[in-house]
Amino acid sequence: MPLFGAKKRRESEEDIVKVDHLSKNGITNTAAVVTAANNSTANSLISKLSFPCQLAHGSPTVFVSGFSSMRQLYEKIAECFDIPSSEILYCTLNTHKVNMDNLLGGQIGLEDFIFVHCKGQNKEIEITKNDQFLGLTITDNGNGYSFIKKIKNGSLIESIKFVEVGDVIEKINGQCLIGCRHFEVAKALKDIRVGNTFTLRLIEPCKNGFSLIGPRDMGTKKAQIGSGKETLRLRSTGPATVEEYIDKVEEAAVYKINGLLETFMGIHDNDLSIQIWTLGRDKNNPHDFMLAIDSSDLEVFGFSDEFIFDLWGAINDAKAGRLN
Repeated sequence: MPLFGAKKRRESEEDIVKVDHLSKNGITNTAAVVTAANNSTANSLISKLSFPCQLAHGSPTVFVSGFSSMRQLYEKIAECFDIPSSEILYCTLNTHKVNMDNLLGGQIGLEDFIFVHCKGQNKEIEITKNDQFLGLTITDNGNGYSFIKKIKNGSLIESIKFVEVGDVIEKINGQCLIGCRHFEVAKALKDIRVGNTFTLRLIEPCKNGFSLIGPRDMGTKKAQIGSGKETLRLRSTGPATVEEYIDKVEEAAVYKINGLLETFMGIHDNDLSIQIWTLGRDKNNPHDFMLAIDSSDLEVFGFSDEFIFDLWGAINDAKAGRLN
């Protein structure tokens, strides 16, 4: 959207927003082509999109609509299944398994099927930190829960079979972490001194047999965002939008930035990676990029100058086509 008033466009120049959405009987796909001359029309269209949804451990299919953020999505799902939204740990797309390659982040393909993973059993484990790096990559659901996205092969945590990908980190040494962001949870784990023993309280997703357990380390596979040509993008700030294609340059940049976040901070976050890419894609030098970071809400992360320079390198490589 332009910052300054744009001239009124002719009717032939109006935006065409094309979306495919599932009919509520779940049987056929219908195509809707809407001419959106203003944001309110587009927002009205997005609010009418309907996605099929089931509880991952088993339930009838319902259709979820009327949301434009992750928090609203969880609230709508909770209403459909008549459960508290706090029972929802996270969602996966097109699989009932705890498969982090299919984790619902900020984007949903318009033909995707949502599977909802709810709270299961609690478990408490004592761990002696014998290495600075535990081997965990942590992400969060955008609604108060941080959970394990990846366990590195050969790491300390990999040797503890009670800890699984998809487990929510509820407490560390009795300190409740519900409501904390992933980077805060990662920092709490990093700050534990080597040689100390700590207690980790986890919430595992509700399971219906062992078929729900996904691999512990998802490897280096680059997950495709969305499954169809059109994608609904949910943002932490600003309105949701429907996009007709995936920007391959952005996809490569986000993948690289996420790798840097995992290495330096132990977190994985597509929304954060997209925000970093958006801040840097139109900058011409690392100084301007650093100023953009410092003047944004990303200042809370406390990125070091060295890390910002590495992020800039990833952005520059993506723009130059060196990541494809």
